[in-house]
Amino acid sequence: QVQLVESGGGLVQAGGSLRLSCAASGSIYTMGWYRQALGKQREVVALITRGGLTTYVDSVKGRFTISRDNGKNTVFLQMNSLKAEDTALYSCYARTFDRSSDYWGQGTQVTVSS
Repeated sequence: QVQLVESGGGLVQAGGSLRLSCAASGSIYTMGWYRQALGKQREVVALITRGGLTTYVDSVKGRFTISRDNGKNTVFLQMNSLKAEDTALYSCYARTFDRSSDYWGQGTQVTVSS
């Protein structure tokens, strides 16, 4: 069983920055972040493999940066130039090293005021 502990959400003005963190237990291959805004489907924001390969949803490219500390099994999401449309519940994601299981954290709220 993988445990995910998230931190870093909050309220920020448009144009501001926030940094999310998520620490995972267990043997993890891919980590990342999903988000779900009110009335919308959950979407992947960014993913990073153990080797450092990254993917981003188009709407955050150039503004968000995902990084990872493999030694601490921790993933970070640096969010800059935040927009009102980034407001959502952000959930940490992890896939186990054998690719057999996926886990999501409980989520941390990010609210961007315009």
